[in-house]
Amino acid sequence: MTFVPSSALHGVLASIPSPSVSYIDLGPLRIHFYALCIIAGIIAATLLTNHRLTKRGAEPWVVIDISLIAVPLAIVGARIFHVLTHPGFYFGPGTDIWAIFRIWEGGIAIYGALIGGAIGAWLGCRWTGIRFWSFADALAPGLLLAQAMGRFGNWFNQELFGLPTDLPWGLQIDPDNSAFPKGLAPDTLFHPTFLYEVIWNGLGVLVLLWVGRRFGLQWGRLFAVYLIWYSAGRIVWESIRIDPSEIILGLRSNVWAAIFGVVIGVIIFFVQKRRHPGREPSPYVPGREWSPAGTVQSQESGDYVDVSEPQTIEVTSGTAPGQATSPAESTPAAK
Repeated sequence: MTFVPSSALHGVLASIPSPSVSYIDLGPLRIHFYALCIIAGIIAATLLTNHRLTKRGAEPWVVIDISLIAVPLAIVGARIFHVLTHPGFYFGPGTDIWAIFRIWEGGIAIYGALIGGAIGAWLGCRWTGIRFWSFADALAPGLLLAQAMGRFGNWFNQELFGLPTDLPWGLQIDPDNSAFPKGLAPDTLFHPTFLYEVIWNGLGVLVLLWVGRRFGLQWGRLFAVYLIWYSAGRIVWESIRIDPSEIILGLRSNVWAAIFGVVIGVIIFFVQKRRHPGREPSPYVPGREWSPAGTVQSQESGDYVDVSEPQTIEVTSGTAPGQATSPAESTPAAK
């Protein structure tokens, strides 16, 4: 990999400073800002997903039941993927294998989180009766929002930055940081890849909300757009990062993961479009539907109709004009 020489970095007009601390101590408890960024992202994604699922007719906060399984598996998957794609950090002479479990020091992979989270979401959807693809579509904008918020953790940790640059928005990294490349001048600035991804993901949230509403993307097609959008940007940011990574056929392992993400997104979009040309009848699988107390779901519109007050349905078939209906022919509406 080629670095920009120190002489080429003079004349920098401005720069982005890195935080001087990455954690705070509250008595015996050490709180890492990296973890707080991830937790804040999970909360934001949960709130947005709950709003979107509820609008579709799902039980309020059913997303919590699904998240109880999906979030832990996502974290486990993210850590496993990172360890497998960075074996030199944890295995071999001079390494500490127990560092595998010190996740608060950083080192989780988004694509591992997607794999683990997808397994957990599928299990959670089976438990609650929610269609898996309905949940995935509802989650897609919130997932991008969570990823944007989580990237600030890399800023606090001064990690996963890009090549040296003399652009005005170059990122300052402490020279004594273990991630600072050897042989460069202490005032070298780097591409703030965390910020590039924050902007890209934030824009993606707006794009997903718009295309989902404009084109009525369901049956997993909005989630497919998420995969394509996020992975396309990740190919670019990952290509300019300089943190150690496994190289496969000349490309970083995460670049390959992003390429596969685009391909899988395209496949999901067109396969689901062909299999399900119409709209989803409900966010629930047949036989597991939920409706608010005192309502029934209209077969025509899918909306919930208030029937808390008894209603009379008059049966006129076979009844002569002026003839009174029998009690059996006048029944309260089903609740």
